[in-house]
Amino acid sequence: MKRAMIVWGGWEGHEPEPGAAYVAAMLRDEGFEVRVEGDIDAFADPALRQMDLIVPVITRAAIAKAPLDNLLAAIQAGAGIAGYHGGLAGSFREAVAFHFMAGCQWVAHPGGIIPFRVEVTRPDDPIMEGIGDFDYRSEQYYLHVDPIVEVLATTTFSGEHAPWIDGVTMPVVYKKRYGAGRVFYTALGHVVREFEHPQMREILRRGLLWASR
Repeated sequence: MKRAMIVWGGWEGHEPEPGAAYVAAMLRDEGFEVRVEGDIDAFADPALRQMDLIVPVITRAAIAKAPLDNLLAAIQAGAGIAGYHGGLAGSFREAVAFHFMAGCQWVAHPGGIIPFRVEVTRPDDPIMEGIGDFDYRSEQYYLHVDPIVEVLATTTFSGEHAPWIDGVTMPVVYKKRYGAGRVFYTALGHVVREFEHPQMREILRRGLLWASR
């Protein structure tokens, strides 16, 4: 049986505890044994290195050196990591080593909650197979992105809320490697009700499975 650890915390506006519970149920439906922790220091547990998948549901917050080093070592050795919205992009803002692993950092969402279009760029990839372009309503994330990420879906900014970014195309879904570990990220999922969106939910489900060791 595959094993996953979900750690939630940080800014309450992203509903981390309910989000962690939703992801835990999703993984249990896929046959995972799931451990859920509400303490960031759980990343320091030596058992992390035996996990097949790690999911931080954390925005902002701070991480100490010992749990950060253990987390990065576990991923580099082959544990997978997956995040949605603030998890990865907005976790541990000052921990540059974390964002080197994660492949992005959130910097803005012009206009707040707005409608936007998600465009699938890799319909041949198993994570995106059978999923066409779709409309979405949430925070349209503007990210600083590692050039090595493999982009699976994008969104294009209209410039309505920040005219100087009119026409900028930004990754919404990507995957990458960090050592022997797989990294998956989707910018969708501001609050738990967004899991009701069928394409968002399916992309996350497939991404979690892909990232798993």
